[in-house]
Amino acid sequence: MTGSSLTGFTGLDWSILAGYFALLVASGILLTRRQQSTDDYFRAGGRIPMWAAAISFLATSLSAATFIGGPQQAYRGDLTYLSSNIGSIIAIVIVSLFFIPVFYRHKVATVYGLLDKRFGAPANLAASGAFLVGRIFASGARLYIAALPASLILFGDIAVGHQIIAIAALTFVGIFYTLAGGIRSVIWTDVIQTVIFVGAAVAAVALLLDRIPLGLPGIIDALRSPGEGAASKLTIFQSGLQGFGPKYNYTVLTAIFGFSLLSLGAYGTDQDMTQRLLTCKSAAKGSQSAITGILIGLPVTALFMIIGLLLYIFYSRPDLMGAAAPGYAVEESRRIFLSFIIHEMPAGMTGLMMAGLFAAGLSSLNSAMNAMSSSFINDFYKRFRPGRDERHYLRVGRLGVAIFGVILGLFAVFSAFWQRARPEATLIDFALMVMVFAYSGLAAVFLTALFTRRGSNGSVIAALLTGFLAVMFMQSRLAGVIAFPWQMFIATGLAFGVCCLGKRNSTTG
Repeated sequence: MTGSSLTGFTGLDWSILAGYFALLVASGILLTRRQQSTDDYFRAGGRIPMWAAAISFLATSLSAATFIGGPQQAYRGDLTYLSSNIGSIIAIVIVSLFFIPVFYRHKVATVYGLLDKRFGAPANLAASGAFLVGRIFASGARLYIAALPASLILFGDIAVGHQIIAIAALTFVGIFYTLAGGIRSVIWTDVIQTVIFVGAAVAAVALLLDRIPLGLPGIIDALRSPGEGAASKLTIFQSGLQGFGPKYNYTVLTAIFGFSLLSLGAYGTDQDMTQRLLTCKSAAKGSQSAITGILIGLPVTALFMIIGLLLYIFYSRPDLMGAAAPGYAVEESRRIFLSFIIHEMPAGMTGLMMAGLFAAGLSSLNSAMNAMSSSFINDFYKRFRPGRDERHYLRVGRLGVAIFGVILGLFAVFSAFWQRARPEATLIDFALMVMVFAYSGLAAVFLTALFTRRGSNGSVIAALLTGFLAVMFMQSRLAGVIAFPWQMFIATGLAFGVCCLGKRNSTTG
């Protein structure tokens, strides 16, 4: 694509975008008035309604990777990514039935407090540390993805230098309003942001359907038969060799064996995700919010994939578009949805779409900073600096938000270079791939704690290291041979075996 990417970004669009950021800041300031303790700041005193926690859970699980990466995934391929939701459903049922009730029964401040009761303090600290490292990887990568559109609207391109400036700007905004309101601010702004980015996606589908000179039956036929020798872009479940090959990411087998464990790690062992489930009044409400969030997420994810399919027709099928075909080319699939937003949407709607995109990105960033500070304060700081008053811990907790925000920004910069080294990976692949590093060990440790009588402090630490190192080996030596869901399955299996080598020294009850 040639020329400035800011074509069509008007004063009205800038006003809408500025209003969105002003709303975030105002919500953080208003909600900070009720913060009296670390329990208020990190768990909202257990007063969050189930439906609000569910929407926040959904917002955190989606992120900018879904907003940009979902359309890219369908544009470049098909709908097989949706098959991974089989694993999500399996995982959320297990988490709701077995994980959440235990967390509430033991009244843990973070999920890693359970490991303290089951194994001891070293296991607690090791798991919390593994979470912090893993969350830097996962949320730093998501922040990098969210910076792509920011770079595009600020500078007209996604050059690495401009991405770094965009990362810094998003990090500053995320730190500011998360610092003010704590988890209550995170959850309620997530509700606002979810409405914005889902509404933006619906608007994009409506506009694409209006711009494509085909009826719905014609669109479906074109996607089912995209060309001679080309596979249907409506494929959800892989068949033949692609359904069983170890190098394919999205198959029924990877959904059952790989994505179920990856989702278990995300929903049951990641403080970033589970924190909002601990803000409800009871374990039952927490479980309901988790299941509701996942069920709502299925059609929302499909919505972004549909956008990608429609963009395929709009940009890649001039034979079908005729005179309505765009007069420019998009060179990178990462930019496909962004290009449509900036070049094809009317004034005002472009700003709304960008607000929706930033809503998806910042909803993940703010929750990550809060969750990381929560783990640091409850699992580390209070242990080594006990007996201080709540105002002291609250001040340190807020400082932690700022520090972890800066760290996430730095890793996002690293991700900009890392992703360039893996050009074959889509944005969604990249975001999921980095999550495997920490989740393999954490999933293994929690499965050992909840479903066996084995394990010890030493075996927990060894299991966390085993999972991380196994993934590092496979991603550095076997990339393209073993898909990341199978890497998750293999690494978790190895870590689980190592964890079970330890002898029982406690029980969760």
